[in-house]
Amino acid sequence: MKSKRPQLNHAARLAEKHFGICEHQLCIGDISIEELTNQFGTPLFIYHQDTITKTIRDLQSRLPDRFQLYYSIKANPNATILRTVLAEGCGLEIASQGELQQALAAGCEPKQILFAGPGKTTTELSAALDAGIGEIHVESIEEARWINQLAGEKRSVESISLRVNPVDTAGGAMQMGGKPSPFGIDEETLESVVAEIQQQDNTKITGVHIYMGTEILDAEILLPQYHRGISIANAVAQQIESPLATLDFGGGLGTPYFAHETELDLDAFQRGLIEIDEVMASSPWLADTKAIIEPGRFLVNEAGIYVARVTRVKRSRGKIYAVIDGGMHHHLAASGNLGQTIKRNYPLAILNKIDVPHSADLVEIVGPLCTPLDTIGRSISLPSIEAGDLVGVFQSGAYARAASPLGFLSHPTPAEVLVSENDAHLIRRRGTVGDLLIDQQLESTNTDSTDTDSTDTD
Repeated sequence: MKSKRPQLNHAARLAEKHFGICEHQLCIGDISIEELTNQFGTPLFIYHQDTITKTIRDLQSRLPDRFQLYYSIKANPNATILRTVLAEGCGLEIASQGELQQALAAGCEPKQILFAGPGKTTTELSAALDAGIGEIHVESIEEARWINQLAGEKRSVESISLRVNPVDTAGGAMQMGGKPSPFGIDEETLESVVAEIQQQDNTKITGVHIYMGTEILDAEILLPQYHRGISIANAVAQQIESPLATLDFGGGLGTPYFAHETELDLDAFQRGLIEIDEVMASSPWLADTKAIIEPGRFLVNEAGIYVARVTRVKRSRGKIYAVIDGGMHHHLAASGNLGQTIKRNYPLAILNKIDVPHSADLVEIVGPLCTPLDTIGRSISLPSIEAGDLVGVFQSGAYARAASPLGFLSHPTPAEVLVSENDAHLIRRRGTVGDLLIDQQLESTNTDSTDTDSTDTD
């Protein structure tokens, strides 16, 4: 009689959905986690290129023709990741001059780059204009004035899109509009802002950008916000008496981090987008307007795993602590210290025992840092854990390494590896202790003013 397979937890379900389980351990393609860590060491970020590609293609297949995907670089700015999304026809959304340089280095056509963010400096704006990017998304009247001045100096007329902070919004793990905010132009001031920009000689309003919130898992929350964006875009187009080239609905498509959460219903989302498309087609101002969706997390998050090795297991006053060789300095979000009001565990597993029955004991997974904040798993049920085991944090493809205090306590940075079609290769080397001194300026402690190198010798 065949034995009954134990019920998979959230982490194991993700492993089975995107990767594989072989001989009780995680496999990515045909490569086991032990092979990967033996080759590349730990701590380690692993990204599955096939999962990224599949996710992008699945979402693209549901978009009406006028819609285009732009990848938000901030989610994971690794150059190989950028090239992967570019190969699938995505544009790139940037939020700094550094991200602009990465986008160009990855081979992105400048016209396929959008620049958003509330704190653009004149240096960054000038670099974006020089590069000839597609659009700058203006977040204040002051920014519009700067662009007009810079464009005048360059004797050009620049296309700008207006990011709008709407009067009301709803939903999302982090609300980005509908309240006082550094992001966007307040809707109630929009008419006067548009009027002033219309008087500028070197800027031209060609688009509207509206972004309500992040990590939305309900299509019924996303879609009304898109309709709100259409209403605002129509009002702007009527005021400038010109159709818009672009309407950017922002990102916000979520992925379920926790077991009680459900995935975004892409079928419902698709049905809503078809209706959005029809509404835009019926507007004289938006009939030929390109619609933009710019997810970051949604495209890459489930493709990533953070892996660290257990260095020791100890007991303290009734609790079991498994100490790993990585932690919050590499993955701040998994520690619960990146915006979580209630600290909840990311999907976590012992990757070399991924479908092994769990022990009755609850375990604390902690890193090597000298702070109690360095906790990756709290009171978590796992198989019996021991030194040498491999702890894996799923949902680590976005806002993991990129959003972490990598310099905290001066540990070397983790390596990053891409697995594709059963081939694994390094896409960012592991840091070294020596790296910590690369950008430091060390002053000489020699108080002797004698310069022996300049002494004349006849």
